[in-house]
Amino acid sequence: MTVVVIIGAPGAGKTRIGRRVAKLLEVPFVDTDKRIVASHGPIAEIFAHYGEPYFRTLERAAVTAALSEEAVVALGAGAVLDSSTQQALTGHRIMQLSVRAEAVEKRIAGGKRPLLAGGIAAWQSLVDARQPIYDRLSHHTIDTSNRSLSAIAVEIVDWLREGTA
Repeated sequence: MTVVVIIGAPGAGKTRIGRRVAKLLEVPFVDTDKRIVASHGPIAEIFAHYGEPYFRTLERAAVTAALSEEAVVALGAGAVLDSSTQQALTGHRIMQLSVRAEAVEKRIAGGKRPLLAGGIAAWQSLVDARQPIYDRLSHHTIDTSNRSLSAIAVEIVDWLREGTA
């Protein structure tokens, strides 16, 4: 069973923190976006050639596969939009990473995220729309805006070891 699923806004640090949590727990780390890229090519190209619905189908399959592994799993920021994915998350421990707009602006600048082409305004609109889903699905939330990655990873491991969900 998955150790913990990490969800949250684009640029919140899901991958970087997830890797650290996995290392501390001595379990594998799975980034579902990276798996999609490894099998199907860059996400921006998938969006451009096939559209978002096709990407979401690939994403749903990657999430389903990852949830069957004993690992720390980081989902792409939009994975939670799919109702089947939301159902698949039932019974898993879910950590939400959040970040404030002023902190994320540098993190997303110049990136290849197709839904963030409009910069910080696009990011804010996207997060505002998804936040209720993140909040409903998560068992715990940590703001990553101004904290070290290591401190956040330790906090997640402590939360997991306490067994609270």
